[in-house]
Parts: sequence; structure tokens; C-alpha cells
Amino acid sequence: MANLKVWYDHESDYLEIIFEDVAAAMEEIEDDLFERRTPDGRIVGFAVMNFSKHDRDALTLPLNITAIPA
Repeated sequence: MANLKVWYDHESDYLEIIFEDVAAAMEEIEDDLFERRTPDGRIVGFAVMNFSKHDRDALTLPLNITAIPA
């Protein structure tokens, strides 16, 4: 996850978090919450539309983090 990118566009109220910059499609998993998935099903990012309208205490991203041994 060395190339983590976080981007927020204030005008469109859009937040995007990208773990890996590869070809992927967006799939809506909840209202305004999208996963970026590769063709083989890996999740490589998330996007949140209408970000400022969400209750930040209730907004959770279903991250499954795996530690990579050194």
C-alpha cells in the first residue's frame, strides 16, 4: 500500500481512495459508497459520493488489511 492516494473534490463533494492504480471498475456497495474492483475481484480503492452529507461517525469502509511480512 505504498502508493495510497486520497483525493477529495470539494465542488462535487467526492472522496476517492486508491490503494493501487490499475484498471478497475466501480461497483456500488451502499448508497453513495463504491468499491474499485479489478477484473479478478481485488478491491483496489473506494469512492464516496456526497461525502460531506454522510455522518462521519457512521460511515465505515469495509477494509480488509493484510500485513505483508518484511
